[in-house]
Amino acid sequence: MENKFYRKVLKNGMTVLFEKRNLPVVAVAFAVRNGGINEGLKEKGISHFIEHMLYKGTPSRDAKKIAEEIEKNGGDLNGFTDETITAYWCKMPSKHFKIALDVLSDMIKNPLFDEKELEKERKVIFEEIKMRKDSPHIYVLDNIQKELYDGTLGENLIGTYETMKSIGRKKLLDKFEQVYKPNNLILGVVGDADFEDIIQFAEKNFGNIKGKVPQQKFSPRNKSKIEKRKGIDQTNLVLAYHVPPSGNKKSYAAELLGTLMAGGMSSRLFSEIREKRNLAYSVKGESNINKFFAYNLIYVGTTKENMEQVKKIILDEFKKVSEALDEKELNQVKEQLIGNYHISMEDSQTQLINLLLSEIDGNAQEFYEYAKKISEVKLKDVKELAKLKNYSFMALVPE
Repeated sequence: MENKFYRKVLKNGMTVLFEKRNLPVVAVAFAVRNGGINEGLKEKGISHFIEHMLYKGTPSRDAKKIAEEIEKNGGDLNGFTDETITAYWCKMPSKHFKIALDVLSDMIKNPLFDEKELEKERKVIFEEIKMRKDSPHIYVLDNIQKELYDGTLGENLIGTYETMKSIGRKKLLDKFEQVYKPNNLILGVVGDADFEDIIQFAEKNFGNIKGKVPQQKFSPRNKSKIEKRKGIDQTNLVLAYHVPPSGNKKSYAAELLGTLMAGGMSSRLFSEIREKRNLAYSVKGESNINKFFAYNLIYVGTTKENMEQVKKIILDEFKKVSEALDEKELNQVKEQLIGNYHISMEDSQTQLINLLLSEIDGNAQEFYEYAKKISEVKLKDVKELAKLKNYSFMALVPE
């Protein structure tokens, strides 16, 4: 598929991304170059709190009207906060493209931060914190970063009860005013639209005031932690290890290694732990790789008695890969990743997020070079990364 991709940085610093498609659908997002890694320790969760509040109303639209204008015209509306980005998106019929731009830009420019809505949303986030803690699977995935990093990256993206209690309207407003300015914004569109129309809208509706995204400190480390909890039957464990960040050619080797080890039912660890030994139901891998930090992880749900055996199998399998991985198996995994890449592009909203994250890492144009970069990975680089010199470990076990 030939992609008609356009990128322009406006005079005010806003970046506009557009991929032209001919289906009568359009996905639109405004994203800000700010997330968990830009928060001080005493304000953890503020980016996520702001994200919630931007859906709660502007001078011309209350929360219900924001949702209705998108949904009653056939669209979906949502957003997300990550360590490096906060985004607000909708997907709708392309004939309502102007409505999408109008609603999202109103949210980005004119949030009320109403005091009553703020207190209600604070309670919603408290419930979200509880939900994430109550799910053992989510809990260990949330907390492995504490074993991988100190500083701001070692604290949960959603914040804590203490930080969320301390963040009032003034703090939210000050942070919003500091960060949500054109030079920190990305406007992304994938679908049936016109690039010049998008540029004209952005230039007309956003000024030239510069914002600043605070840079916070964090450092990599390797620690292990085992927590006990009553009322659970399964041990949830995560083994994670640092890998080269994006911008480093070896980051593609890191993605291949992560997929080889735990990327699906054909992966080495799924085969060893579940299929051959029946030690677990769930064996999964994730890569969290960007220009600021990067790591791979393996998650397994098993019994308390089998935890050490599972950990040993994981480490043994890395050793085998470092010593005996061959070109045939590596090429199979390359084909898997390149196939997954093409499948991810099928959905316009998924593709929009792909482009936003690629832009945060440097330039969204580089996303289209992914298959070529994966194909070029050398066997020796994957084998070298598989020599785990250090790792972090987190487990939640039944008491």
